[in-house]
Amino acid sequence: MDWKEAGRGWGARATEWAYLAEPYAIPAYELVLDRLDINAGIRLLDIACGSGLATSMAARRGAVVSGVDASEQLITIAAARTPSGTFQTGDMFALPFPDHSFDVATSFNGIWKGCESALVEARRVLVPEGCLGVTFWGRPERNELLPYFLKAMELSPASHVAATLEQDDTRNVIVELLTTTGFGEVELGTVDVVIELPDIATTVRACAAAGPSVPAIEAVGYDEYCRSLTEVIAPLYMEGLGVRATSEFGWATARPS
Repeated sequence: MDWKEAGRGWGARATEWAYLAEPYAIPAYELVLDRLDINAGIRLLDIACGSGLATSMAARRGAVVSGVDASEQLITIAAARTPSGTFQTGDMFALPFPDHSFDVATSFNGIWKGCESALVEARRVLVPEGCLGVTFWGRPERNELLPYFLKAMELSPASHVAATLEQDDTRNVIVELLTTTGFGEVELGTVDVVIELPDIATTVRACAAAGPSVPAIEAVGYDEYCRSLTEVIAPLYMEGLGVRATSEFGWATARPS
């Protein structure tokens, strides 16, 4: 999938992703921004910035923020959230910025195995003393949304499933990615994130707006996909609480070596 195709997939339900799904990641955003010591005047680039929630949080700390994402629809939301920022649609494998333009680069669940050239680009646009922060999905046994991911894989083409399974040991994957693309001083940790929504139908809409759903939706259609998701999301619902699902994120920081 090229970056423009990925952008169309993520942008198909951009507002549902931005307003229903993405807030679950706020604890991870806060932790990484703390670890990177984001404060006034820091020039920060968020790669695969999505709807710009993380950059809006960085901007409130005084950072000068920029973001790039494949989805024009998500970039529109990001720009509305942070009018002082600079956002553009683009390819994370060919970042549209000069060398050494930023003090910090981040990517929240946006860079995986197979995305090595995105890390090479991140290193290029960082100043020599800069720092990178990334997050990624943690251990499957610590992911209460695992039934959603399994259903998405079940309904997706075999090629997508194979690519997903390559990410199995995400901690080791990210360390290898960082060290082979010129980063050192790698620090690792985990943080819990919680999706909390009022009912099953809203949770299904939120999950269906996420990128992992796109291949399955293209294969079986949106309505059938949502029907299938309803079956696996329903056990997460509790009367009086709605849907609450806790998952583990891994995080890493590193510096150009």
